[in-house]
This record gives sequence, C-alpha cells and structure tokens, in this order.
Amino acid sequence: MSASQITPSLFLSGADAALNQALVSSKGITLIINATLAHTCPAYRGVECLRVPVSDMPHARLGDHFERVALRIHNNRAGSTLVHCAAGMSRSPALVMAYLMRYKGVTLREAHEWVRGSRPYIRPNAGFWRQLLDYEKKLYGRNTVKMAVTPLGVLPESKDPQGGPRYCLNW
Repeated sequence: MSASQITPSLFLSGADAALNQALVSSKGITLIINATLAHTCPAYRGVECLRVPVSDMPHARLGDHFERVALRIHNNRAGSTLVHCAAGMSRSPALVMAYLMRYKGVTLREAHEWVRGSRPYIRPNAGFWRQLLDYEKKLYGRNTVKMAVTPLGVLPESKDPQGGPRYCLNW
C-alpha cells in the first residue's frame, strides 16, 4: 500500500493507496486520478477524483485521455496528485509519462526512466506504449523509443550507449 513519488507533488500507485485516507492526507493529495473501470473513487473532504475509465488492454484508448489528464495534473495547485490504476503498473504509469512529456519537456525514454526510477516494476502494455509513441511524435516530431519483436513479445526498444538494443523491461 505505497505511493511512489514522481515529483514533489505527483504520486503513482495501485488502487489500494487511494483507499488509505491517512496516506492520502499525509501526502497532501487533493486530486486522485482513477484509471480503472471497477475501483471506486473515495469520497474524502477536499479531494477531487477524476475517473479515466479505461481497461488495461492493448486496444484500450488511453491516449484519448493524455491531454486532459496531463492538464488536470498541471493545474492542480491546491495540493498533490495521486494517479492510480489497479496495480500501478500499466495505465497509471502511462498517464504519468504522458504528463512528464507534456509539462516537464522530457522525451518518452526520459519519462520512462524517470518513472521507473521511482517505481521499478512499471510495465505499460504494448498498446499503451504505441499510444505514448504517437504522443511523443505529436509533441516532439520524433520518437526516442521504437517497438521491437523480442522473445518476450513486442516491447519498446532503445539503443544502449554502446549501440546495442535495450528493452523496457531491462532498462
């Protein structure tokens, strides 16, 4: 039941953290972004909940919510924001990476490394990666990650400093 701190006012977690009122209060959270279909939004005084009703399936259209969620996180001046999905591994990290690209000016690769530095077990599904790649291309006109067929399935690939391939699970 932990929340990973991404920035001084942005946290990422699974659904259990959002249901812990003491945790929400101690982190100064005034906005909860709930990226699930089934988990309820808690009703805490002074805390707004924004629902992003998307399943954790590669065909789900999470990218349709990138701009709206990023803007809402950016405009939350009242306190901190908690972004969560069921496990804090796929939907919510993808939303946080989109926010970091849009409002912190980082590439997708940098956003992934930033989030993974705080929450090492993130693993957005392949469809969300494709949508993040489209968003990065829209924002910056280029991609810093590409999708590659691997023995583990289709994964995001980047080049390591020596020029060889590195996959998102191994960064």
